[in-house]
Amino acid sequence: MRFSGKVISVTGGGSGLGEAIVKRLAGEGALVAVMDIDLAAAERVASEAGSARAYRADVTDAAGMVEAFGRVIADHGRLDGAVNNAGIGGPFIPTADYPLDWWDRTLAINLTGVFHSLRAELPLLAAGGGGAIVNMSSICGLIGQAGTAAYVAAKHAVIGLTKTVALEYGAQNIRCNAVCPTYVQTPLTLAELKDPAIWTELDARHATGHCASPEDVAAMTAFLLSSDARSVTGSAHLVDGGITAS
Repeated sequence: MRFSGKVISVTGGGSGLGEAIVKRLAGEGALVAVMDIDLAAAERVASEAGSARAYRADVTDAAGMVEAFGRVIADHGRLDGAVNNAGIGGPFIPTADYPLDWWDRTLAINLTGVFHSLRAELPLLAAGGGGAIVNMSSICGLIGQAGTAAYVAAKHAVIGLTKTVALEYGAQNIRCNAVCPTYVQTPLTLAELKDPAIWTELDARHATGHCASPEDVAAMTAFLLSSDARSVTGSAHLVDGGITAS
C-alpha cells in the first residue's frame, strides 16, 4: 500500500495504459482522479478501480485543465502525484506527405497536452509540499520510426520537457520522470494495427519474446511515483522488452 492516502491524477485514464495505471495505483491505496475527455469511460474505470473518482478533462484546453484540477482539489484537498498519459497515435505516412491536420492534432494532444497538464499540476504539488510526476513518452521518444513524424517528434519533446521540469522543481520536492513503453496492445493500438500477424512479428523483435502489457507499464509508473524512487528524477525509463537494445 505504497500510496495509502495519496491523491494521484491520471490523464487518459479511461482506457488502455491509463486504465491499467489507475487500477494499479488504486490497488496500492491511492485515491485516483481518473481524468479523460470521455467522462463515461472515466466513470467506468473509476467504478472498477474502487478508490477513484472520474473527471472530464480535455488536455488540449489549458484553462479547462486548471478547472479540472480545481475540482480534484475541491474533492480531495490535495494532489500528491500525476500521470500525464493522454495521447493518440496517428497514420503511418512519410514525412513529406504527412497530413498537416494530423501533425497539429498529434502535437496538440501528445505534447501540448502534457504541457497544459503540467501547468495545472505543478502549483498544486508545490503547495502540498511536493510529489511525483510521470509523463508518458514511448520508445519513439528515444528512437526514430518511419512514417510517424508527428508521434516521434512529440514523444522526443516530452522527454526534454520532463528533464526541464525535473531541474526547475527539484528544490520544491517535485520529481518528474518519463516512461517509454514499447508496443502495447490497447484499444488505441489494436485499432491501428489490426492484423494479428503484425503483433506476432512485433513479439519476435523483442529480446523477451513479447511486447509489453499495460500492467508492465503500470508497474514502472507506480515505482516512479513511489518513495522507492526518491532519488530518481529527470530520466526516461524503458519498458521495452529489449527492443531498443540492438
